[in-house]
Amino acid sequence: MNKMFDYLIVGGGSAGCVLANRLSECGRFEVCLLEAGGSDNSIFIKMPSAVAVPLATPKFTWPFESEPESHLNGRRISSPRGRVIGGCSSINGMVYMRGHPLDFDEWETNGAKGWSYADVLPYFKRAEQKADGGDEWRGSSGPLKTRYGKLANPLYRAFIEAAVDAGYAESEDLNGYRQEGFGRFDMTVHNGLRWSTAAAYLKPVLKRKNLHVVYNAVATKVNIIDSKAEAVEFTCAGRKHVYGARREIVLSSGPINSPKLLMLSGVGQPSELLEHGIKPVHNLPGVGKNLQDHISLYLQVECKKPVSLNAINFIDKARIGVRWLLKRDGLGASNHFECGGFIRSRAGIKRPDIEIHFLPVAVREKSDPKLREHGFQVDVGPTKSKSVGHITLRSSDPADPPKISYNYLSQPEDWSEMRACIRLVREIIRQPSLAGFAGEEIIPGSHLQSDEELNDFIASHVESGFHPSGTCKMGCPMDPEAVVDPSLKVIGIDKLRVVDSSVIPVITNANLNAPTIMIAEKAADLILELEPLKPELADYYIPENWMTQQR
Repeated sequence: MNKMFDYLIVGGGSAGCVLANRLSECGRFEVCLLEAGGSDNSIFIKMPSAVAVPLATPKFTWPFESEPESHLNGRRISSPRGRVIGGCSSINGMVYMRGHPLDFDEWETNGAKGWSYADVLPYFKRAEQKADGGDEWRGSSGPLKTRYGKLANPLYRAFIEAAVDAGYAESEDLNGYRQEGFGRFDMTVHNGLRWSTAAAYLKPVLKRKNLHVVYNAVATKVNIIDSKAEAVEFTCAGRKHVYGARREIVLSSGPINSPKLLMLSGVGQPSELLEHGIKPVHNLPGVGKNLQDHISLYLQVECKKPVSLNAINFIDKARIGVRWLLKRDGLGASNHFECGGFIRSRAGIKRPDIEIHFLPVAVREKSDPKLREHGFQVDVGPTKSKSVGHITLRSSDPADPPKISYNYLSQPEDWSEMRACIRLVREIIRQPSLAGFAGEEIIPGSHLQSDEELNDFIASHVESGFHPSGTCKMGCPMDPEAVVDPSLKVIGIDKLRVVDSSVIPVITNANLNAPTIMIAEKAADLILELEPLKPELADYYIPENWMTQQR
């Protein structure tokens, strides 16, 4: 064993950076953070408007993709994950959305005792520092700084007003009292820079003498002896290392790599492990199961006025870049996901199950001649899909990516919800407030109307929302699918926890970065055996007519 620490954290992503800060805060414990990637010192990570670049850069990602998806014409779906300090918070779209309060009550109903909305709200608030101040729902002094976009482009306001024309409400704060409706999206941007968990939690405390960070450290196995996690094997610069933990090992490698590492370590379904010549150490069949994700597609519409971002040319981009470098403001300081909404797909649903992102640019189909001038785009998808997938090993070689089967659209309800996504967004686009801007529908095209036509379009265009979760499900130890208990301890193994989005028992109805950070904040108190923050009973909106009306 090369070195020994009190706490060993595997993965320096959205959760791992939070844990590295909080576990080393008191100064009494030696904490080591192992990160498989390298530095985030890249303009493409730091500049918010370069949002699409790091996600497509192999240097910063694990370039995972699914197995052929049988309901999506056999397509393999891209599923990159962050391989850089800050993890996915360094490559994501910077959208800060918590989810609906009922999402967390659902966690508790599914066996995650102590994780209701009242229990988790104070941890959301502890993490956050909202730029224009906190309130009953929002934090004002946490490390994670969030802000709204300026909505400077007229298309943002026109889209919100069109949603109001269609009968939806405008919400003052989609992360506050009322999630259902349309309004401004929070972004993890501060002073014009991406505010990842590396920036928020890790970099300010790197000088702590009891905190050690190892970059390019790829974990290959957790050594488990007599049902106790003792050490982590990893490779770095071509050499094998073994670091031990006196108190605990915490896996924060994400919803794909955390279950992979458990299986490589002999924890999982024994028959599956034996197929690859791995000796089972502990029978835990839920490892890698319960894989959930958000799916989405986009509608693109021709813009009749020269106000979209499509017309930005090379010279414009250079000017935007120079202004951002000098002043950290302007278009370079926005992720451009500045507004959107959450709606219900039909009556009889108590909370939103559709999320909508609006962009004042049609970004993906620039080869289409009609988008060489101006266009805008609406990304939309269901958030509470019934389809569940799984992750299994491809081999016993840690260098091999796992097999990822999302099983997208395997349930009939998911198809009806996807069609509802398209039709409900089309209805908003046809409203008076967008009439001066909205021209021809380019994608999917107004000629596609029937269920069969839309199904064909959906099967060929649906993409991952990049929100995999659930593969190390948190629940009651008696639940055969549970991998960790409500204290996030791996069931049946001492000194081993999982803290990342893989522990989410049921996916939330919004982006997952905010809940993942909250999970890590609460986990730090659990690990340090501190008194949990006092639950907070903040009110939230539920429509009175939810049983009989869609809006």
